[in-house]
Amino acid sequence: MTSSDASGAGSARTRPARSATPPPDFATAVRAEGAPEPGDVLPSHYRWCIGCGADHPGGLHMRMVAGHGLSAHSELLVSEYHQGAPGLAHGGVMATAMDEAMGVLNRLLRVPAVTARLEVDYRRPVPVGCTLHIASSIVAHDRRKVYTEAVARLDSADGPVAITAAALFLQVSLQHFADHGNPEHLAIAIEDRNRGGPTWEYEVNP
Repeated sequence: MTSSDASGAGSARTRPARSATPPPDFATAVRAEGAPEPGDVLPSHYRWCIGCGADHPGGLHMRMVAGHGLSAHSELLVSEYHQGAPGLAHGGVMATAMDEAMGVLNRLLRVPAVTARLEVDYRRPVPVGCTLHIASSIVAHDRRKVYTEAVARLDSADGPVAITAAALFLQVSLQHFADHGNPEHLAIAIEDRNRGGPTWEYEVNP
């Protein structure tokens, strides 16, 4: 290893990590004009999204509803396809559900955003057959950075807490997806949206 390589590696190790904790001087986020109204079901933004996509064969098929202020409520029926240990949900799949429940909040700001950091704490096992009720909200907005948090409860909105999470999202332009996405899938998505986009049924996990 050369001295320049060592220096580069060292600087990478000491570079401060992005945090899901808002800075002390954060700005309060404001719901965008034209954002979905409280009680509106938030349709899938992309029918093959693993979190909310209605047509993803192995997806979570989550149902999202806009709340008051900068909040949303999401539901996930935990099925046998989500298992890690026998009869229990896989931790990585549950992290995906929490990421989706917080990511959908950016629809209330009407600016695309991508996950920059995700922090998940598992409080109790999540059994197959239960419905997770996830309450999520935006807690701060600092220029491009959007800070969120979420709590998942078992079987009801007042049930025992199973998972808590926090995330940092970075707002991006649509060009971000054109620059980094697979061209074939981007073309399909654009054509699909031009035909009217995905539809959504009102039951949980159809």
